[in-house]
Amino acid sequence: MATQNKTNVGLIGLAVMGENLALNMASKGWHVSVYNRTVPGVEEGVVERFINGRAKGKSIEGFTDIASFVDSIELPRKIMMMVRAGSAVDELMEQLFPYLSPGDILIDGGNSNYEDTNRRVKLAESKGFLYVGAGVSGGEEGALNGASIMPGGSEKAWAEVKPILQSIAAVASDGTPCCQWVGPEGSGHFVKMIHNGIEYGDMQLIAEAYWVMKNLLDLTNEQMSSVFSYWNEGKLRSYLIEITANILKYKDKTGAFLIDKILDTAGQKGTGKWSVINAMELGMPLGLIATAVFERSLSAQKSLRELAARQFQCKHSMTVYNKQDMVKEIYSALYASKLVSYAQGFAVLQKASETFDWNLDLSSIARMWRGGCIIRSIFLNDIAAAFDAKDKPKHLLLAPYFKDEIKGLLPGWKSLVAQAMGEELPVPAFSSALNYFYSLASANLPANLIQAQRDYFGAHTFERKDELRGQFFHENWTGHGGDTKSGTYNV
Repeated sequence: MATQNKTNVGLIGLAVMGENLALNMASKGWHVSVYNRTVPGVEEGVVERFINGRAKGKSIEGFTDIASFVDSIELPRKIMMMVRAGSAVDELMEQLFPYLSPGDILIDGGNSNYEDTNRRVKLAESKGFLYVGAGVSGGEEGALNGASIMPGGSEKAWAEVKPILQSIAAVASDGTPCCQWVGPEGSGHFVKMIHNGIEYGDMQLIAEAYWVMKNLLDLTNEQMSSVFSYWNEGKLRSYLIEITANILKYKDKTGAFLIDKILDTAGQKGTGKWSVINAMELGMPLGLIATAVFERSLSAQKSLRELAARQFQCKHSMTVYNKQDMVKEIYSALYASKLVSYAQGFAVLQKASETFDWNLDLSSIARMWRGGCIIRSIFLNDIAAAFDAKDKPKHLLLAPYFKDEIKGLLPGWKSLVAQAMGEELPVPAFSSALNYFYSLASANLPANLIQAQRDYFGAHTFERKDELRGQFFHENWTGHGGDTKSGTYNV
C-alpha cells in the first residue's frame, strides 16, 4: 500500500468514466488521487463536488493543482488519464512531464487513435517514462463495477499497473480478469478500436432484427422484448441482446413506450469509422462494420430520407407471415451475421498483428471481451477455443464449430434477407454479411473481369490460370498499344 501517506494511483478526468473508475479503484482497496483540468467559468468545482459527493468517506484525495496531485502519488507513479481523445491528451502529457520522475507510468484510458498512442509511447520513453494505451470498454456500469481493459504500450509498465488494472476489470465466468497485456505500441487501442467496430455491427444487426419484427410481423414492443429475452437465454446471450429486451419494454413517465418516441437518427464518435479506415489501409474486408457506420450516417440525414420516402413510397405486400417461423429466420440471420462481424474483426486483428509485428494473442483478446465490455457474448468462449486449437483456423468461419453453425443457420438467413428485400424493407447489415459469406465461399469471383479492365485501360497486368502464380502478363487489347506495362502493387 502507499508509503508516507502517498496514494497508490492517480486519475485525471472526472467525467462519467473517470469518476466511476476512481470509485472502482477505491472499492478495491487502492488509495486514489484525482485531478480534473479546469476551464475557468466552465468546469470549476468538479473536484470539490466529487470529493464532497460520491467520493465522500472513500480513500480518494482531490487536487486542483497538478503539481500537488503528482507529488501525492507514490513512486513509480501510475497516472491514468481519462480525457477526450486527441490534442487534450498531448496537452496533458506536456503539463505532466515537468513533475514526473524516471520510471513513472502514464495510462491513457480514452478512445485514442492507435497511431497517436504509437507516437506517445516513443515520446514518453524518450523522456525516461513509461506509457500504456489502455482500451476500456463497459460504459458507466463497467467503469464502476468492472470493465474490459485492453492495455498495450511500454511492456516494462505491465508488472506495475497489472495489480490495479486487473483489480478493476470485470471477471469472466471462469474467474479470470478481463484484462491482459495486449502487446507493444498502440496495440491496446487498436484492439479497442476493432471492439468498437464490432459493437457498431452488433447494434445495427440487432436494430434490423427489431425492424423486421416490427414491420413485417407487426409484433408489439412487449412481444419483441419477450423474443429478445428468450434469445438471451441461448447462443445469442449477450449484453446488447439483454439491454435491447429491457429497452423495448421500457415505459416513460406518461406510461408510453419510450422507444417509439426516440428520433431515428444515430450518432457516432469515430471509432467505428477508424476501424473501417484502418481495415482499408491493411487491405482487409470489413464490409459489415462499414455498412453499420454508413447506416448511422444515412440515419442522420432524416430530412433527406423523408423527402425520398414521399417520392418513392416503398410498400409492403401485406403478406401474412407465419410469425413463429419468421422469428426463427430472424434469429438465424442475426446469429450468422454476428459471427461474420466477429470473424471480419478478428481477421483485421490478425493482419494488424502480422503487419506491425505485435504478436497479438487472439484467444486472449476473445477472453478479455467475455465480461465488462459492450460486445460481451457467450460465443466468445467458442472464439477463444478456436484460436487456442492446435490447428488454428485461417479464418474464424472455417473453425469446425463455426463452420457447422453457419451451415445450420444459412437456410433461414438467406430466406430472411430475400423476404425483406422483396418487401422493400432495408436490412443492409444482414445482406452485407450474407454477401460476404457467399464471396468468401466462392472459389471463383468475377475479379478476372475487373483485372482485364484494369489491364485494358491502364496496362496494370494480370495473372493467368494456365501459368504459375506470381507471373504477370499484359495484353495489347486494341492492337494500338505497346508492350509497356504498369508496375504491380496492391495498396
